[in-house]
Amino acid sequence: MSRTLPVLTVVAAILLVWYLGAIGMNAQWARDQAARAETQLTTSALIADTLTQDRPVLPAPHQVAAGLWDGIAGQKITSKRSLIYHAWVTLSATLAGFGIGSLAGILLAVGIVHSRAMDQSVMPWAVASQTVPILAIAPMVIVVFASAGVTGLLPKAIIAAWLSFFPVLVGMVKGLRTPDGMQLDLMKSWSASGPQVFWRLRLPSSLPYLFASLKIGVAAALVGTIVGELPAGATAGLGARLLSGSYYGQTVQIWSALFTAAALAALLVMLIDLIQRLVLKRMGLGG
Repeated sequence: MSRTLPVLTVVAAILLVWYLGAIGMNAQWARDQAARAETQLTTSALIADTLTQDRPVLPAPHQVAAGLWDGIAGQKITSKRSLIYHAWVTLSATLAGFGIGSLAGILLAVGIVHSRAMDQSVMPWAVASQTVPILAIAPMVIVVFASAGVTGLLPKAIIAAWLSFFPVLVGMVKGLRTPDGMQLDLMKSWSASGPQVFWRLRLPSSLPYLFASLKIGVAAALVGTIVGELPAGATAGLGARLLSGSYYGQTVQIWSALFTAAALAALLVMLIDLIQRLVLKRMGLGG
């Protein structure tokens, strides 16, 4: 109880502020409608109207919850209105991009740690690549791939990989460089070869850093996938739900898609955390 009370207090405060914000932001529409109908709204009627509008500026929490319930439990999984269907479309591209980006980041990190030339040449370009806004890159990637006849998962996966490889690269480089000179000298005194130093010292030392960066990378990959769905005119995916909701003023749909994306990111991070605990425990490195 001592742990849950602070959490419940914060949640209650967020809900209160959210409801107050919904009342304040939706009140003007209610007043305009009452003025057109030449009626007078009481305070209670005004509040009730602001919390039940079909297309509110800011949906109330219960409206978003209803939208989530309808999108998850109220539709068939194969339905184009199902949030599970759209979440799966986004998840598939996210995992593909995350796999590509993570593999690229790990391989580049190994090369940078073992090659001074790569450290001085590749690392600055990797840093520079992250200074270009993803909103500028995404349409270019989509157009280039579309001109080559490639659409669907791959362009979105490339955008996701673009965002996810850098955190993995930085974390892996930091982890591989964790062993100090004394540890490296000790391995040399045992006549350990380069691969033995890597597999028995550098790699185990890098795992906590790698998993921490993977958690950041998977969240970045999800963001990249959603951004990649926005300029593509996609009809499926959480990005497509956000786009169609903005076109038709369906703010409840937008917020439902946002909360679904947040839940999806949380599940992916939790999955990586579980894998981290199992791997580190298996290697005797603690949880």
